[in-house]
Amino acid sequence: MINFAIVMSKITRRILIAILLLSSFPAVAQINTDQVLRIGRNNLYFEDYVLSIQYFNQVINVKPHLAQPYFLRAIAKLNLDDFQGAENDASLAIERNPFITDAWEVRGVARQNLGKNRDAIEDYNQALEMLPENRGLLYNKAMAQQDIKDFKGAHDTYDRLLKRFPNFEGGYLGRARLRLAEKDTTGAIGDIDKALAINKNAVNGYVMRADIAISSHKDYSSALQDMDQAIKLQPQYAGFFINRAFLRYMTDDFQGAFADYDYALQLEPQNSMALFNRGVLRAEVHDTNRAIDDFTSVLNLNPDDYKTLYNRAILLADIEDYDNAIRDLDRVIEAFPDFAAAYFVRFDVKRRKGDLRSAEKDYNKSLSLAQTRVKINENNPFATSASTDVAQAEAEADTTQTDTESFVHTESQEEVKRRFTSLTTIADNSTPEQIFNNKDIRGKVQDRNISISMEPIFNITYYTSPTELKLSGDYVREVDDINSTRILRMILQVTNHEPGMTDEETASAHFSSIDYYNSYLASHSPRAIDYFGRAMDFMTLRDYDNAIADLDKALSISPDFTLGYLVRANARYYASKIKAEDKNGSAHLDARPVRLAISDIDSVIKLSPSMPIAYYNKGVMLAEEGDYTTALQNFNRAIELRPDFGEAYFNRGYVFLYLGNKDAAFGDLSRAGSLGIVPSYNLLKRMSAK
Repeated sequence: MINFAIVMSKITRRILIAILLLSSFPAVAQINTDQVLRIGRNNLYFEDYVLSIQYFNQVINVKPHLAQPYFLRAIAKLNLDDFQGAENDASLAIERNPFITDAWEVRGVARQNLGKNRDAIEDYNQALEMLPENRGLLYNKAMAQQDIKDFKGAHDTYDRLLKRFPNFEGGYLGRARLRLAEKDTTGAIGDIDKALAINKNAVNGYVMRADIAISSHKDYSSALQDMDQAIKLQPQYAGFFINRAFLRYMTDDFQGAFADYDYALQLEPQNSMALFNRGVLRAEVHDTNRAIDDFTSVLNLNPDDYKTLYNRAILLADIEDYDNAIRDLDRVIEAFPDFAAAYFVRFDVKRRKGDLRSAEKDYNKSLSLAQTRVKINENNPFATSASTDVAQAEAEADTTQTDTESFVHTESQEEVKRRFTSLTTIADNSTPEQIFNNKDIRGKVQDRNISISMEPIFNITYYTSPTELKLSGDYVREVDDINSTRILRMILQVTNHEPGMTDEETASAHFSSIDYYNSYLASHSPRAIDYFGRAMDFMTLRDYDNAIADLDKALSISPDFTLGYLVRANARYYASKIKAEDKNGSAHLDARPVRLAISDIDSVIKLSPSMPIAYYNKGVMLAEEGDYTTALQNFNRAIELRPDFGEAYFNRGYVFLYLGNKDAAFGDLSRAGSLGIVPSYNLLKRMSAK
């Protein structure tokens, strides 16, 4: 992914200028619209991107003809890495006012991140007509030109950039990357040295120079000095420590290498590259059991890491755990049927185990493959393998269909073996991601390491968890009708994020309420609302069996009690989850109670066909059962009834992703994010990176 940190800081500064210019035009909106837009700008300035989107949405709903709120919302989405959403909003802003220069730049940045480099260049050219000497526009354009292999055009743009801004170190580093792509190492080093002379704190300069020292003449000592400097400037990036550990290993400083891997894992405990490399190093010093532990940790994160399976198999054989070693090797060979070394290792394990007949087959297979070559895809070197000849591989390498080329070549069996057993380094080392300290919804929320699952069902409850994005519960007419009568002991609310019970006083209040209903029902003619009220207390205390029993009674008295069916559906749904987990140790649903829950939802829909959360809840239950087609139909209906239903967009996008429809998924997730469903941005980022 392209790093636009330098450019974005410039965009942010120019946003303020653009806002002032736009504000100088005659006001066309009502004063409340102006106020909402101003609050949105304030949130944008303080990097409260998710919250700012909510305010821009309000302005757009009232004044959809204005360009400014679309432009500002595009900026917010760009900062959230919602590049598709940013592109769409920037386009809408341009349609309404093509003279907002920054809108062309924002769309260009979004398109460049989406891989639409040619379209991005067109946007930058449009903006450059209005700002012909803008540093950020020229810099981004040059990078996009390099990405489409227009090296001459990129050189021309860099020359224009550096002529106007001779002290811009980023321009020299960008041109150094271009020269490296052209194999001009001498020219690249000259540009890097120039950048570091201008700014001795340009961390990417040290990293690039270290990479050149390694790849060009294996000058590990010089590279190590540059990596030391990079780490001083940016000590919280795990990738730098992983690469320095490699350099220390190559200069025989094993203790220093171990220290760097350990520190990288303190920064990122689940960094699979650091775990794998430390495992390789531990194996080399015969710390076998702890090496196996590191490899197992990698496989817990990625069960299909074949390099790790291969290395663990060798160590398992060393401790005479032959069966597990063979299991690992079987998986490697299934994925890489032409990898001679894997057959040879399995031959040796089977021989030591005493399975001589099967061992002989592996030995013969290993010999027959020994002189063949293996096809390697540079973008994913361990994804596929096949015997092929060099001419065929080179022919395939010449075929490109996108702006990013995928190189295919062949390697000898010995070269492939080294790939499987050597230390790994961070390839994209000169553009580390920015680091954010705030883990709230503010700022780069998509960088939060959160578990992604579908948004949960909506509940009728007595409690909600207000947030900056949703200060109150959702509206359901039947809930409002009951609340207006004040017949229940507490006010009903609607939410899909019900807070947990955190204090004994609250729990005691609901137990007392149950005692009250017990006494009341014993001395009065029973009413449906009384059983419903006691069921709500049971639901709050998560006593689903008693809640279902009371709701059965309420519905027997009043068969058209819509909320009774809705709450009973939820009680059955939650009860099924608990019973399934108790039985299987997993969260899979118990089919019969879920079917009963869906039947209750159908009753709700029959009685109240315009209730969006009924279709939404049914969609969630069906998706969890694996009926994705019907789930999509229900999410569609929920969105038809309530076009701003963020949770429904998120879940529909989630299901589309599961079904492999990325285009539809990204559109829904972008929409969900703009409606305040924060996990959308995390999921968008994860899927965009794959």
